[in-house]
Amino acid sequence: MQIDQIETFLDLLDTGSFNRTADRLGVTQSTISGRVKALEKALGERLFERSRSGTQPTTAALRFETHARVLRRAWADGQADVKPTGSAVMLRIGIQHDLIDNHVADWLAALRQALPDCGFYVDGDYSIQMCRDLENGVLDLGIVFTPRPSPDLYFESMGDVTYHMVSTSQQPLKDVSPTDYILPAYAPAFSQTHAALHPGLSLGSVSSGQAAAVRGLFIALGGTTYLPSEMAQTLIDEGTAHRVPDAPAITQPVFTAMHLRNRHRAGYRRMAKTLRGRIAPQ
Repeated sequence: MQIDQIETFLDLLDTGSFNRTADRLGVTQSTISGRVKALEKALGERLFERSRSGTQPTTAALRFETHARVLRRAWADGQADVKPTGSAVMLRIGIQHDLIDNHVADWLAALRQALPDCGFYVDGDYSIQMCRDLENGVLDLGIVFTPRPSPDLYFESMGDVTYHMVSTSQQPLKDVSPTDYILPAYAPAFSQTHAALHPGLSLGSVSSGQAAAVRGLFIALGGTTYLPSEMAQTLIDEGTAHRVPDAPAITQPVFTAMHLRNRHRAGYRRMAKTLRGRIAPQ
């Protein structure tokens, strides 16, 4: 088993296409097929089913995904440890996908200032996977939307992300139609608040749990949806969107997460303190 087989496997899970994975990894489709066959032989299980509708992971592939992510991160950590970086400790930080584009640079700058003797490996992921990685020791710190109840994890509030309802037409909330509403499902807490505020809009036929995908659907299809405040304001400034004036904002709590054994360690306390309050409702 080789690391390029793991990278190929994880990319195929994302793309569902041998052609797209070949383009993204800069190799031929036959190379992708060869890597998958070699990995399947090593595991003794078929990982993907190919058909005219695309490439679908098997049950074995879904079970192997978590292990593949652990292997990829362990490899990255090993590479970092054997290369001279000038840093005494390499800390691994996971950030909720919807936060990484707008916030990672500022947060990383603050963390480097707070811990100048440390290096940082940063990656985007989802709350459930980050909580698992924290339990397994793959991550040192997670910035998550949804705390996963566990006796081994410790969470602290970091602030709230604000979402605003925007539309491609100027209209009040009462005129928003369910038929052209893009239903956002950013996190369980967000969905519960949304359902309570807008029961008539909570059965949308088009939905996504990632802000970038919701934004893309909104631009392509038009209609109405909720977007993070910075993303919504950018579209408003461009003239692509209009704020629905009487629609309430929805806030999503954000938490720092770490293994319980680290909660009192000086470096971890400094990271949590540095990040505390860096997200505020807008």
